[in-house]
Amino acid sequence: MQDSKSDSQKQQDDKELLYKALGVMMLIKDKFSDEFNEIFQKANASKEDILKSVDEVKEKAQSEKTQMEEKLNEKIKEIVKEMGLATKEDIEELKRLIKESGKS
Repeated sequence: MQDSKSDSQKQQDDKELLYKALGVMMLIKDKFSDEFNEIFQKANASKEDILKSVDEVKEKAQSEKTQMEEKLNEKIKEIVKEMGLATKEDIEELKRLIKESGKS
């Protein structure tokens, strides 16, 4: 009989140990889940900040590129004028004048 009490007590102790282990595992899971969610949220916020920064840099670069192209075009026109080279508009005007003088 002592063995059955001992076995019964051992089974009870095993069940109690199992329940305690499950409880600890649930606490660990909850703690890990909360920390994981916090890390995940921070990572997403960081990702959004990075993407926003990249977009801002792209926009600024595009704006500066456009400004540089405009300045370059103005400088080229200035050089062409200083050198006395004919522009596309000048050539078209000459063609028009030649056609008109040929009609007269």
